[in-house]
Amino acid sequence: MLAVALTAMILLLIGAPADAQDAEPVPQTQTEEVAEPAPVVPSDPGVGIQQATNTIRDLVWAAYGMLPSILIALLLIVLAWVAARVASALLHRTLRGWERTEAAAALVRIGLFLLAIAAGLSIVAGDARALLGSVGLVGLALSWALQTPIESFTGWLLNSFRAYYRVGDRIEVGEVFGDVYKIDVLTTTVWEAGGAGKSVAGAQPTGAMVTFPNWEVLRSNIINYSRDFPYVWDEITISITNESDLAYASEVIEATARKLLGPEMVTRAEQYQQLLERARLAFEVEELPRVFLSQADAWTNCTIRYLVPARQRRKWASSLLLAIATELAKPEHRGRLTTAYPRQEIQMRTTWAPNADADVDADKSR
Repeated sequence: MLAVALTAMILLLIGAPADAQDAEPVPQTQTEEVAEPAPVVPSDPGVGIQQATNTIRDLVWAAYGMLPSILIALLLIVLAWVAARVASALLHRTLRGWERTEAAAALVRIGLFLLAIAAGLSIVAGDARALLGSVGLVGLALSWALQTPIESFTGWLLNSFRAYYRVGDRIEVGEVFGDVYKIDVLTTTVWEAGGAGKSVAGAQPTGAMVTFPNWEVLRSNIINYSRDFPYVWDEITISITNESDLAYASEVIEATARKLLGPEMVTRAEQYQQLLERARLAFEVEELPRVFLSQADAWTNCTIRYLVPARQRRKWASSLLLAIATELAKPEHRGRLTTAYPRQEIQMRTTWAPNADADVDADKSR
């Protein structure tokens, strides 16, 4: 629709040819309508063959007459290819430190090729106005036929200039989760990482490569775990019985986590705080691991929140669980805290009578 509208606007701006504007109007007179004679079909086969031969000869001579125009159009395309190579090399040399250099060079190459193709078609057609109408209709047809590739190309352009993700980033786009391996004009390839429902449960590489179209950038949420801040907040939960000293349990677990993760987490939290301040998000960031309590069905959950590298979540979770288990097994904590596990309570009767169950049911009914 946009292509047709632009074509119509350009045709209106160009206007009709000058000879058509200067031509004198023909006075309207009442004339009798004369029916055009029907085409005469030759009865002699030789005459039909002669007409076909003349038609083919006219087509060949017309193609021969257009040969110089076709050669000039091809020469323009070759010159555009050379100019695109030179412009791309100059852009890469001038904008060497700019991460969007390849996207800018691609746009320059596409613009040069489109300009050369339009100029070549104008030379072959001989009339730019007729060419514009054809290009508008062809553009409308291509926009419908190539809708998915166009959306993927648009997604690539957006990602190139907005940098939603780059090669080496750990991302999650739709159902795809992993490390970006390659970004093409139409697709993105990712080294898959594990998760729920996959062969590897933790966020570690599975060895599989996943390729998805770039139009996912336009339709799905993009989660980047390592673009500006290569660390993530993670949590593990330790279950403590309600009979334990909960304040003491929280203090012991928190001290163990801070001993293991505290020195490195302080620097990471400072970086996170600086990012928040630049984004004008003013709130305090925990610089050390913190324990939070929550009530469960028959015990209390102690959840430890901490900051670790995005690709090392499973490693630090295992190390922290091992350190806490070692600490809670020490003799000085016996009697004050006990880890919880699924339990069933059984009440034992000291005496038994044949009608004891009936008496109990009767008492309940009263």
